[in-house]
Amino acid sequence: MNILIVGGGGREHALAWKASTCDNVAAVFVAPGNAGTERAAGMENVPIAADNIEALRDFAKNRQIALTIVGPEVPLVAGIVDTFQRAGLRIFGPTAGAAQLEGSKSFCKDFLKRHHIPTAGYEVFTDIAKAREYIATHPLPMVVKADGLAAGKGVVIAQSTEEAINATEQMLHEHRFGDAGNTVVIEEFLEGEELSYICMVDGENILPLATSQDHKARDEGDTGPNTGGMGAYSPANGDTPALQQHVMEEIIKPTVAGMNADGNRFSGFLYAGLMISADGNAKVLEFNVRFGDPETQPILMRLESDLVTLCNAAIDGKLDQQSAQWSKQTAIGVVLAAGGYPDAYTSGDVIDGIDAVDPSVQVFHAGTKIQGGDVVTAGGRVLCVTALGDNIRDAHSSAYKAVDKISWEGVFCRRDIGHRAL
Repeated sequence: MNILIVGGGGREHALAWKASTCDNVAAVFVAPGNAGTERAAGMENVPIAADNIEALRDFAKNRQIALTIVGPEVPLVAGIVDTFQRAGLRIFGPTAGAAQLEGSKSFCKDFLKRHHIPTAGYEVFTDIAKAREYIATHPLPMVVKADGLAAGKGVVIAQSTEEAINATEQMLHEHRFGDAGNTVVIEEFLEGEELSYICMVDGENILPLATSQDHKARDEGDTGPNTGGMGAYSPANGDTPALQQHVMEEIIKPTVAGMNADGNRFSGFLYAGLMISADGNAKVLEFNVRFGDPETQPILMRLESDLVTLCNAAIDGKLDQQSAQWSKQTAIGVVLAAGGYPDAYTSGDVIDGIDAVDPSVQVFHAGTKIQGGDVVTAGGRVLCVTALGDNIRDAHSSAYKAVDKISWEGVFCRRDIGHRAL
């Protein structure tokens, strides 16, 4: 069968890599893909943007695509699943209605409140004067979020009243995140251990995947500006059967039931970004309606089951007949970023050393392209170097040995991915 992966980042390279190893898969197409998927055996890039939904639909029809897996959030929010389903094409992901869980933070927060799912206290604003009043009367730190999609960067943890007001003004008045910041959500700051809890959902049945922990801050010690993610590891620190049951009963199951009750049946990857308090209670920081990036890379390194089979079972409403098998090893993914990220950065720098990395380590490409026969940078997050190890220290050592073989002008990474577990 032919498989189509929509997107061009590190998550999509990992999805394509895993799909290419599955039974009965003849070819994996990636639209638009990157240098990594262009160079990989069994994969072929398709020059169609991830948000060009009609062109993707026509390609899937013409090339007899048996299954499409959508990586990024933008086409999901724009309704790619609805379009493919109307055309009779098999696609794994949520409809536009269900994708509002990620597409609008105010939709998500109101949904959580309505269905009594634990989350931080919040208010929604479009008026800067009312936002200032709220900020002045609520404790610090506080979290300011652009309502819409902002590529993982529309969040500011404000340590002072001035910082909170400035962040709100940048979003509402200066349109720092474009239309995504026309509405702002301001919420209380939660303390604890972050946990990425990702499931596959078929509308009714839920199949939990391996836990992971993302590192959003740019700099060591979880400091600096928020990014799309500087690395991740799996399984997450503090992951226990009791915690997994708590999350399933208090958050995941009520979310799936609530979406059904509201008429937005959810099928796809459901990603709950959680804060686990010292007493073991979980609250929702955010929902994503797709696999996380860079969590996908270490999670798929550990997945021993057939990804294509799982996705097809979900489309058919038969996830209850499936189970996911996992390696007992730990996986760590370290993001190599372009100098200046998450703000302005240069592109077109030649990347050296990828081919010198040990074959047991996967170098998943994100912001790369082929130029004049060279692999060059073409984004802020450029690569995700992902390694397995018998424990967190072994995985950490293998990943950073590989990282140190790769170079380009201005490259940087965090050196402490997995530090909480370490």
